[in-house]
Amino acid sequence: MNQKELKELIEFLIEKDIAEFELERGDVKVKIKRAAEPVAAPMPDSRYMAVHPAAAPASPAPVPAATPPATAAEPEQGLHGVRSPIVGTFYEAPSPGAPPFVKIGDRVEVGQVLCIVEAMKLMNEIECDVAGEIVKKLVTNGQPIEYGQELFAIRPAK
Repeated sequence: MNQKELKELIEFLIEKDIAEFELERGDVKVKIKRAAEPVAAPMPDSRYMAVHPAAAPASPAPVPAATPPATAAEPEQGLHGVRSPIVGTFYEAPSPGAPPFVKIGDRVEVGQVLCIVEAMKLMNEIECDVAGEIVKKLVTNGQPIEYGQELFAIRPAK
C-alpha cells in the first residue's frame, strides 16, 4: 500500500465517519483510530451556583423575601449550631430500634455523641463541640444531609 492509497483510505474513513479501521494484506498491517470529536461539557447544575446580589439587576418594585428552607432556619440568638462535617445520611440512633443518642431538652457535654452520619458505608459519630442543652433537632432520621448543614441547635451552658 503506497502513500496515495493510504491518504485516500483516511479520507474515506473521515467521510463515512468511521472511528476505527484495521486492514491486513499479507505482511502489511494498517490500523487507523480517529479521536472522538470533543463533546461540549454539560452546563453545571444551577442549584449549586452562588448568586451574588451585586450581579442581580435592580428591580423598581420591591420583591418579597423568599422563605428560607426549614433546614436553613436562622439560629436564635445565643444558640450554637452543630453542623455536619461530611455529606451522608443522618441517623439519630446507633441502630434501628435503639433509643436516639440525644433528644430535645437533653443536657450534653463536649465530646458526647449526638448522631451518626453514614458516608460510603462508614458510620461517623458526630460529637458535640459545646456543653449545653439540645434546643432543636433540625433534621429527621434517615435524611440525606450536606456538608455544613446544621443538625442541632444547642443553648450553651453558662
